[in-house]
Amino acid sequence: METVSLLIRNALVFNSYLKEFLPGDVYVREDKVYYIDREKQAPLRAENIVDAEGAYLIPGFVDIHMHIESSMMTPGPFGRFVASCGVTTIVSEPHEMANVRGIHGILEMIQAGEGAPIDIYYGIPSSVPSTNASLETTGGIIDCDAMKHLLEEKDVVCVGEIMNYRQIIQENHLEITKFLDYLRQEHPGYVIEGHCPSLVGLDLAKFLYLGIDGDHTEHTLEEIKQRFENGMFVEIQDKMLKPEVLDYIQAHQLYEYCAFVTDDTMADTLWSEGQLNRVVEKAIAAGFPLEQALYCASFTPSRRMHLYDRGVIAPGRLADFFLVDDPRQLQPKLVFKQGRMIFDRMTPLLPHTADHFPEDFYHSVQLPEITPDLFELPVSRFASGNPSSVTVRAIEVLPDRTQTREIQVSMPVRNGRIDWKNSGCLLAMVLERHGKYGNIGYGFLTGACHHHGTAATTYFHDHHNLFVAGDNEADMMLAVQRINAMQGGFVTAQNGTILEELALPVCGILSDGSVEEIGSKLCKIRNSLVALGYHHPNPIMSLGTLGLPVSPALKLTDRGLVDVKQGALVPLVVSTE
Repeated sequence: METVSLLIRNALVFNSYLKEFLPGDVYVREDKVYYIDREKQAPLRAENIVDAEGAYLIPGFVDIHMHIESSMMTPGPFGRFVASCGVTTIVSEPHEMANVRGIHGILEMIQAGEGAPIDIYYGIPSSVPSTNASLETTGGIIDCDAMKHLLEEKDVVCVGEIMNYRQIIQENHLEITKFLDYLRQEHPGYVIEGHCPSLVGLDLAKFLYLGIDGDHTEHTLEEIKQRFENGMFVEIQDKMLKPEVLDYIQAHQLYEYCAFVTDDTMADTLWSEGQLNRVVEKAIAAGFPLEQALYCASFTPSRRMHLYDRGVIAPGRLADFFLVDDPRQLQPKLVFKQGRMIFDRMTPLLPHTADHFPEDFYHSVQLPEITPDLFELPVSRFASGNPSSVTVRAIEVLPDRTQTREIQVSMPVRNGRIDWKNSGCLLAMVLERHGKYGNIGYGFLTGACHHHGTAATTYFHDHHNLFVAGDNEADMMLAVQRINAMQGGFVTAQNGTILEELALPVCGILSDGSVEEIGSKLCKIRNSLVALGYHHPNPIMSLGTLGLPVSPALKLTDRGLVDVKQGALVPLVVSTE
């Protein structure tokens, strides 16, 4: 009698082609599915047998648009944890690490993920920096030659999200434009991911014409319609689980042209709620058909990335699958990767093992001397003459999105300094921390941000310079000094005291701790921001994107205030009196 390595007996097996569950026994030979026995009469003997006892067997989930760095974890521990969520393949786009350490950082991330129990593939960061050196200072740059080098890495499967979407559709000399030209000649059909919020009409057509045919960003229904109508593959993250969007997909049977993704999942959310399984659960609860939801978390993302050996339970395909008692509650009992069990709910997670990076990765925060005068605002720094008051641009944090709005605020000038204390604004600063120029960008913050105390971080998209915003200079200086001592992370402070902190010593954006350690500390940071008045469903992400100069409308970098639509620096002071 022929012998195989594994038998999953008495399961309800999800058939991706019929999009339904069928009873059967699944035989695995080595790392692939060998036979699905509906009649239970196969003349096969298995070395290992698992009785599913009527549980549902689902293909391993495939998350094709995400960033490991968003979890603030390193690849090995991240992979070990998301295995418990039924996720067996991810495609990570490491542009956060690239912004700090360039191609060296990407290669170290790839190496660190090699010991993970899941498959970790990578997208080539295409927008590092996200704009250009005149608008932001990064620690690393990915140029066309670096992209070509990464193309040859065995675990690289796509071009990561192209974020400078308004520049690329105009005449330009961008490095990514050179690389796209190279791909058209040498690698036609290569997968190219996009990032194009609000792009519609002719501009969207120009974007697609370049071969950039995937998008994952937040959209209105009209924007979603235009993407589907023009053949774009739509990747649906948590914040896009809107009734009108899900209804439109169902009404037009667009399941082949979309997939669920996570994009950014932070450690506290990861630990308490899960990863891609959480997004799929929410979609099902919102009325997305169960079978189609499972299909769009396994089959369609695999096809999008040309990973044809997975995403389905069928002979000859990788034996990547998981068992659940209830397919609407995607909490796996057992998870298998290539026929090997990598998670058992009845067994504690494997002991934490830290990834190790080169020594210089732990010394990446290089600031100029921190002195009290850096936090003062002499009006002469921003305007000429001797005005009695100034009108300034302020960043208004919106309560329901990471995009911001520009407002103008009048502030008096006293003793030659801008007096911002009673303006309803916080002072905000971005300090260049890559040891290059020592730039400091100044701005003001208002709206749904914290109203009291100080918050500081080096987890600041995408350039990851040091951001600090507070209601008094002494606390701001304290927070900056603490971030410097920790070599990166998050800090909240008030009345001369550090309230909460999370150290991120790996390039100032990652911790080599466990998900429990990072998640619990990040939760305290989140709660501290809320206690200080931050009014946003995700204050960590809101805070961390206040310097992202490709996300509308007004952002702050080490170079100063950036008008995102114009793609240009604008002065802090608008007018004087």
